[in-house]
Amino acid sequence: MSEKFLSGKIALVTGSTSGIGLGIAKCLAQSGADIVLNGFGEHIQAVHDIQSLGVKALFHGADMRKPTEIQDLVDTVEKSWGQVDVLVNNAGIQHVSSIEDFPTEKWDDVIAINLSSSFHTTRLVLPGMLQKNWGRIINIASVHGLVASVNKSAYVAAKHGLVGLTKVTALETATTGITCNAICPGWVLTPLVQHQVDAKAKAMNISIEDATKQLLSEKEPSMQFTTPEELGALAIFLCSTAGNNVRGVAWNMDGGWAAQ
Repeated sequence: MSEKFLSGKIALVTGSTSGIGLGIAKCLAQSGADIVLNGFGEHIQAVHDIQSLGVKALFHGADMRKPTEIQDLVDTVEKSWGQVDVLVNNAGIQHVSSIEDFPTEKWDDVIAINLSSSFHTTRLVLPGMLQKNWGRIINIASVHGLVASVNKSAYVAAKHGLVGLTKVTALETATTGITCNAICPGWVLTPLVQHQVDAKAKAMNISIEDATKQLLSEKEPSMQFTTPEELGALAIFLCSTAGNNVRGVAWNMDGGWAAQ
């Protein structure tokens, strides 16, 4: 596998202005892919980071709750550069509440962004992939696509649904050069998770180190975070020829969380 084996290919990564999405986008860029970024956050630095790796970068601010904006995202990519070769569905949000108190609008938002957006991007890029008989669809699910935790009903439902969508997509493309798989991370050290650690430390009047240990000990036997770079390396494997017959897998990278 050459270092730039994705050279000439276009990768669309949703939710990619920071954290997991940006980490995966950087790995794809290092392998030669031109990158389409998307997200709510500040994007100028993310675009610069990708361009500094010697590839093209394009940002589109589609609201992944809205199918019309997702359509515009894919249309813009195809008009600007061509058909998408690698799709990474990473956009996601979280809301924590018991079922009886869960705000219905938050439920709708979580399902729309964490599940429905992946259906819309997939249905829109598949025709181009089928035309070329090559493509990679990687859905960033979660260990919560395999197991559950209290007070995360919408997130767990969406991520379980995303694993199901992954399997159906893999079956429908099984005799083609297109593969579809899900990656299921446990705790990943992103700015969002660091904020949770900081909040826990402040609330309990303990050190950041102790708060980190407590967070990990609740779920993750390895007692270490997965990194965006590790997730990116797995995505690169799935894009490679070595991943040609990996289809419909929900691959957890969770430090043993789901093994308990």
